[in-house]
Amino acid sequence: MQGFDPRFKDFPDYIIGITREIWEERGIATLHQYYSPDIIVRSPASVVVGNQGVIAATLATLAEFPDRTLLGEDVIWSGSPEEGMLSSHRLFSTATHSGDGVYGQATGKQLRYRIIADCHAINNQINDEWLIRDQGAIVRQLGWQPADFARDQIAREGGADQCAPLFSAEIDKPGPYTGTGNDNEWGQRYADLLNRIMGADLAAIPAEYDRACQLEYPGGHAGHSHADADHFWTALRASFPNAQFRIEHQIGRDDPMMPPRAAIRWSLQGKHDGWGAYGVPSGADVYIMGACHAEFGPWGLRREYVLFDETAIWKQIVLKTG
Repeated sequence: MQGFDPRFKDFPDYIIGITREIWEERGIATLHQYYSPDIIVRSPASVVVGNQGVIAATLATLAEFPDRTLLGEDVIWSGSPEEGMLSSHRLFSTATHSGDGVYGQATGKQLRYRIIADCHAINNQINDEWLIRDQGAIVRQLGWQPADFARDQIAREGGADQCAPLFSAEIDKPGPYTGTGNDNEWGQRYADLLNRIMGADLAAIPAEYDRACQLEYPGGHAGHSHADADHFWTALRASFPNAQFRIEHQIGRDDPMMPPRAAIRWSLQGKHDGWGAYGVPSGADVYIMGACHAEFGPWGLRREYVLFDETAIWKQIVLKTG
C-alpha cells in the first residue's frame, strides 16, 4: 500500500476503514485528509465538485439520519497503489429518519438500503467518485412512491425551470481517473452477460444464472431464480427499448475466501418510448447511471446486486410530462 497510511493492511481495509471513520465515528473533518480539495462526486441526481460540497452534504445527511451505519459488504477493486486504485464498494446502510431534511419532516421510521460507491484513490486520498444510493428503497420506506417523490422534489426545488439538473453525459466533468477497470475473466463474463440481456437475448438468463440465484434489485426488491431476473431486466429494457446501453467500467476479481466476482458500472441513455417498469411511454430523454455486483459459483451467476436511482428516472419523466 505504497503512499497509504500503514495502518491499512490493503485497499478494501482502507475503503471500509475510512468510511466508518467518517460516518460512524463522526470524523467528518478527516474528509479534508481523505478527499482531494477538487474531488468530483457524480450521482444520478447531480455532479458535485469540491470537498466543501461533500462535507456539507455529509453534515446534512447526518442531521437527518444521525444513527446511520454503513456496513461494507464487499470491495471489488482494480489498479495498484503506485498508479491509483478504483474501488467498487457495496454497502448496506441502516438509519432512522430522526431529523427534517431532504426527505421531509422526520418520521422516526427505520430504513434499510444499499449503496454502491466507485472511488478512485491514490496517495491515501480519494479524488474521483461515482455514487448510487437505492433512493427507491429509501422513499418507499418513508411512505412515498418514487414518482410522487420526484414530483414533490421538483416542486420543492422551484418547479421545472428551477430544479437541479440531473446527471447526464452532457454535464459530466472529467476527473483524474480515466481507466476502465481490468481484463479479469469474471468482469468480462458479467459484461458479456449484461450486453446479451440488453440486446434482448433473454435466453442468456437461464443459460448463465444459477437456478437458485439470489437477486437484490432497486427499490429494496429481492428475488430468486430465473423468472425474477427475467422480469426485472425485461421491465427495465422494455421501458427504454431503443436506448444505448454502455459498459462504463468493469472489474473482475479472484480473491482468497471469496467467490469469483465482478463489478460493472453502466449507463442507459435514450428515450422513454416503451411500456415497462415506468408506465405510459412519455418520450422523455432519460439517462440512467447503474451499478452491479455479481458473484459466481459452480452453476453460474449465484448472486446479483443491481442499483440505480428510480427517483432520478421518474424526475426526468415528470419533467417531460408535467
